[in-house]
Amino acid sequence: MHLRSRSRRAEGPWHGNPALIAAPLALIALIVVLDLWTGKSIQLGPLLVVAPAITATFGSPRLVALVAALAVGAQLVLSAVLGGVTTANHEAQIGALLTISLFVVGFRYAHERHERQLGRARLVADVIQRYLLRPLPQRVGPLRVAAVYVAAEAEARMGGDLYATARTPDGNRFLIGDVRGKGLPAIGSTTLLLGAFHAAAHRNPPLARLVAHLHNTVYWDTVAPSDEPDNEEGFVTAAVLDVPDEEPVIRLISCGHPPPLLVHRGRVTPLTVRDPALPLGVGSDMEADDYEVETFPFEAGDLLLLYTDGVTESRDARGVFYPLAERVTAWRERDPQRLVQRLHDDLLHHAGGTLTDDAALVAVLRCR
Repeated sequence: MHLRSRSRRAEGPWHGNPALIAAPLALIALIVVLDLWTGKSIQLGPLLVVAPAITATFGSPRLVALVAALAVGAQLVLSAVLGGVTTANHEAQIGALLTISLFVVGFRYAHERHERQLGRARLVADVIQRYLLRPLPQRVGPLRVAAVYVAAEAEARMGGDLYATARTPDGNRFLIGDVRGKGLPAIGSTTLLLGAFHAAAHRNPPLARLVAHLHNTVYWDTVAPSDEPDNEEGFVTAAVLDVPDEEPVIRLISCGHPPPLLVHRGRVTPLTVRDPALPLGVGSDMEADDYEVETFPFEAGDLLLLYTDGVTESRDARGVFYPLAERVTAWRERDPQRLVQRLHDDLLHHAGGTLTDDAALVAVLRCR
């Protein structure tokens, strides 16, 4: 309903504050009064073009046309009073004002049409994001979970970073990843990988078999013949984790992904695996035996932070990377939702308001 209401406002006579219409109307009145006061010696009629030009910054094409018609009408009145409408000078002024007004109305119409198309694209992007990056449940078993996603492109809602969780009979599984590339190809790979994860994780295969399945899904998709000239080999860096309900551990397979951070009693430790696997999609067909599952302690009160390299590789104006581990250590924040929101705000501040790469964060707190 919110989107439909916004569309109706966009189709009205003006956008934003209706009181803004007073500005161009006051300008028309002021110019007419001054031009009549100065007489024939100083002609201010050509300044009337400012009124429709200003209206175009906030009004619809219909409102711009209305103000332009008032400006042309004012010019006709001035011409009749100050020498006659049919004089060459006044005919030129009227013609120029009419021509520029038509141009401004046309420009505003084209701009508003572009805004409507962009609005539809944003709506589609919102739907895609809600479908693919489903909101993570705030509570699953003994865990509290929160996530945040920031797309690098200003008009995008999502790009190549991804995260997901799936409930199993004895715990929860988490996936975080970063697809190579941007735009529609990256979204296509994201769709494929998330679909494969959700379809397989609920069947509760061993973690190594699940990762092999994800790898083969990406691999066979990238090696499939394609008629697209820009089709190229793709891959996904990913971390896949198993968090049992009854055991205070994390089981992890890292496929070329930045190590998760474990916060234990205020100390932040990266969960670095001994032998990282290749990114998903790189190499050839894989079996479960090709992956090694590594186990780390995860006790009650511990907090796990998953992230993509768009976070740690974000730079400030001096070229300094974002100090993720230092921030988490200094803040000592235990609430997952507050932590990811604080990191989101601080990351954008560090990067000057705009990221050069997509960024995703997932925080998981073990309550028991």
